[in-house]
Amino acid sequence: MHRAVALLLVLIWVSSSLGLRLGRKRHSGLLPPPPPLPQGTKLPPEQWFTQTLDHFNPTDIRTWQQRYFTNASFYKPGGPVFLMIGGEGPANPIWLVEGAWISYAKRVNAYLLSLEHRFYGKSHPTEDASVGNLIYLSSEQALADLATFTMGMQETLGLKENKWIAFGGSYPGSLAAWYRMKYPHLVHGAVATSAPIVAQINFKEYLEVVRDSLATKGEKCNSEIREANRQLHLLLQHQVGWRIITKHFRLCTPLDGKNKLDVANLFSVLAGNVEEVVQYNKDNREFEGVKGTNVTIETICGIMMNQSQGSPVTSYATINSMILDIQGEKCLDHTYNSMINELQDTSWENNTDVGGRSWIYQTCTEFGFYQSSDSENQPFGDEFPLEFFIHQCQDIFGPRFSLSLLESGVKRTNTLYGGRNLKVTRVVFPNGSIDPWHALGITDDLSAEAKAIFINGTAHCAIMYPASTSDPPQLTQAREQVFHLINHWLQD
Repeated sequence: MHRAVALLLVLIWVSSSLGLRLGRKRHSGLLPPPPPLPQGTKLPPEQWFTQTLDHFNPTDIRTWQQRYFTNASFYKPGGPVFLMIGGEGPANPIWLVEGAWISYAKRVNAYLLSLEHRFYGKSHPTEDASVGNLIYLSSEQALADLATFTMGMQETLGLKENKWIAFGGSYPGSLAAWYRMKYPHLVHGAVATSAPIVAQINFKEYLEVVRDSLATKGEKCNSEIREANRQLHLLLQHQVGWRIITKHFRLCTPLDGKNKLDVANLFSVLAGNVEEVVQYNKDNREFEGVKGTNVTIETICGIMMNQSQGSPVTSYATINSMILDIQGEKCLDHTYNSMINELQDTSWENNTDVGGRSWIYQTCTEFGFYQSSDSENQPFGDEFPLEFFIHQCQDIFGPRFSLSLLESGVKRTNTLYGGRNLKVTRVVFPNGSIDPWHALGITDDLSAEAKAIFINGTAHCAIMYPASTSDPPQLTQAREQVFHLINHWLQD
């Protein structure tokens, strides 16, 4: 205890120079503003497709309106149809005019379509997102949506004889591969970028890849983050430490170090500051209106390894302040109950953000994907184990959403789609070595007709974003590899 108190006094002295401020909640639930468009460019208007509510109950004839977008400006009769699959957030129409696939479309005269995923954005199959209605949210229903939409567009737009290529990144990348596997008569090929093909409850490898990615800038970066988390743990041992954490990590309300759920949530959010930077390191996401794209692994490690910052925990606090400032937030709402209350809201008005209640439901029933601190081979401590995430499932959706239920769901998902043993042709799986999600993806060829492209030094979905003069040559080459594969498929 004497050692901990001594450390507290040192931290008080060193941290006092940071001048951090308290304020309001960090996560406001607001989407970033739309980015400026190139002069003369117009976004396509939203359109609506009459979709089936339950594809697996032929006696249920209820329908709903699903949002989609089109761009026929590059199309010439006989050209292919490119279908961008929506995922765990609103469909952004800017993808109909920007992105690597636009350059492909121009070269092969493709018709572009983008379909928003059910229960996300404005695509609301039910009156709200209550547990009773979320039974209609699953990857299986989403794939059947794609099939019904494809057949509808083939009829409406006269595209029955055209070859369809599906595109998706992250979860939609998985959907692209599964769509090709489940409905090969409707989709000719698929580009499954950064796709977590394997459902896994405890995704502890995620933080291991984050560790490896940080190590590309020197192992000291990891050791400083590890020490920062150790010092945070020591600060939790005393109420003086709670006040220090509250002040210098800009918490909206005072930290209660005895509240294990609040502590777990705090450690998870602070790790998330680093996780997101690593996951999207140097991705060209500015065109989507994303803030902070100039913050990179170099930025994070530069702060952590800067001796003038003082102790590692003050450097860690500096990173948190930087992220808060970028997001325009005055303080960090660390409390578990605040997070749960927000995710318990079933109204559509409060479920517009990326990765909200709908996505949590899918992780609690189909995928897991929980980025826990259970691995010893990562620097973020051990305060947010798997149990923390299962606790969330039960608190948000009810006690029956247990680990046992999720184990059955994950087993079912891997049985339905095959995990890494899925049997597909004319599918390519691009992944980046920096991206933690590659640990659940396809990084080696499955066959001559199911290729993997593993891009050294690139991050999540990097290959999908518009080309930049700062792109490394291996990324530029990978984009060309994808195009040549698509071109080859179209000749089949």
